[in-house]
Amino acid sequence: MSENNSEYLTQDKFDELSKELDFLKKVKRKEIAEQLEYARSLGDLSENAEYHEAREEQANLEDRIIRLENLLKTASIISASGTKDVLVGSVVTVQKEKESDSKTYTIVGSEEADMATGKISVRSPFGEAVLGKKKGDLFSFKTPAGVAKYKILSVK
Repeated sequence: MSENNSEYLTQDKFDELSKELDFLKKVKRKEIAEQLEYARSLGDLSENAEYHEAREEQANLEDRIIRLENLLKTASIISASGTKDVLVGSVVTVQKEKESDSKTYTIVGSEEADMATGKISVRSPFGEAVLGKKKGDLFSFKTPAGVAKYKILSVK
């Protein structure tokens, strides 16, 4: 999986990042240009903190714009509804070996990963191990504490 350079995004995340890119290009660029113009008017640029801060902010903005443009250009939009195999976009309920409670996770691209909301990256050890499995399958992967073993209870 890691040799694939494509990033997986849900349609919602793709739309969210597209809006951010649009905002950065149309609004934020203009704001920073105005800050630079103001800072230039203050005189000596070599000791002008406002100017140097605005230049740094401009560089960070341009880096983010380039990153978003590349991400959106290479992104694969995913939807795993109606499949029995675990894919990017699947909601998978698993039970850890020797534990009675189950946990439900959504397998997502690394850009959307967020453990607090149960979204696990397809590029994580868990994500790579569960990919392609079906309901009832057992899978395991290495963790710092040893090998973790799970059973898949459901795939949506």
